[in-house]
Amino acid sequence: MEIYLDNAATTRPYPSVVQAVAESMEHVYGNPSSLHKIGLEAELLVTEQRKTIAEGLGCEPECILFTSGATESNNLALRGAAAVYGKRKPHIVVSAVEHASVSNTLDALEAQGFRVTRVLPDSEGRFTSKEFLQAITEDTCLISMMAYENETGHRLPVSSVFTTLRKRYPHIIRHCDFVQGFMKDPTTVDLLAADLLSVSAHKIHGPKGIGALYVRKGIRLQPILTGGKQEKTIRPGTEAVPLIAGFGEAVRQHENKLYDLGKRTERCYTALESRLREMDGITINRFMEGTAYILNFSVQGIRSETMLHFLESKGIYVSSGSACAKGARSHVLSAYGISNDRADSALRVSFSGENTVEEVIALTEAVAQGQRQLIHK
Repeated sequence: MEIYLDNAATTRPYPSVVQAVAESMEHVYGNPSSLHKIGLEAELLVTEQRKTIAEGLGCEPECILFTSGATESNNLALRGAAAVYGKRKPHIVVSAVEHASVSNTLDALEAQGFRVTRVLPDSEGRFTSKEFLQAITEDTCLISMMAYENETGHRLPVSSVFTTLRKRYPHIIRHCDFVQGFMKDPTTVDLLAADLLSVSAHKIHGPKGIGALYVRKGIRLQPILTGGKQEKTIRPGTEAVPLIAGFGEAVRQHENKLYDLGKRTERCYTALESRLREMDGITINRFMEGTAYILNFSVQGIRSETMLHFLESKGIYVSSGSACAKGARSHVLSAYGISNDRADSALRVSFSGENTVEEVIALTEAVAQGQRQLIHK
């Protein structure tokens, strides 16, 4: 038995995605920058997938830049925008619960002389628009907020904050890490009021190593790589055509069944939440509205790693937080004011449309068994 419940870390590629990647490697192997027929075939494939991904975000294809993944997209957005717009306005506002590819990048920018304000949730663990807007100063050049926080699934008030900023402070660049929302939340870039937006393929059953950055028309970025003229010279380097083919196929698969996928995950989330609330020694780590794709909970008295490996022995795979943290204590849970003991026993369950309520039942039964066997060891 294998029950995979770590989909916020990565997802199993769809069979059609694997096929699209393989067929591209075999039949569309040209360099998209080459001027001959084989190169043109590769260029046409890239153009087609760029259009598909743009449709998924509700934007024009020319606003999509391909990258190696969300980490590069976030770095390019933050470093590139700060270099252009932060010379005279060196202040950046960010939530305190961002993914490491945002938070660590801003640490690096801070070391270069930028001032960074990290907005914490309120005393009840909730984010509101007010705190972000109060953090804005006369020399703010950039704000970055993820749409859905990747450890607890909380929804941040991106649309509300960004829409207000667009009206009051149109000079401030607005970046959103949309990795946990892309092709799960039908929100478009216009509804989010984002200037820059990062997405990744492997979170939606696509291949690893490919992502995209939406760049609103008129926004300038300083490249973080130098090389050729690919991707408008903003992201030079030969495009990964097979991975781009797989990315486009993953988006098409989701477009065809977005509603059904959402309903399936909602059923799984509701079943898990209900069963956990009936169990002793369990605390659900959620304080505000969020996605049904992620549920974080703590098992009193049992360290995350211990329970994680117990579940693994039963063929059930969850995580103790962001995969990028590699087991380190979560800065995200600390930002919410969760105690160290509770954070050290936290598990993250993350769903895809392939999961079932029967798998949820198996998970909770295994957790209960783990409590009985591990808590007094």
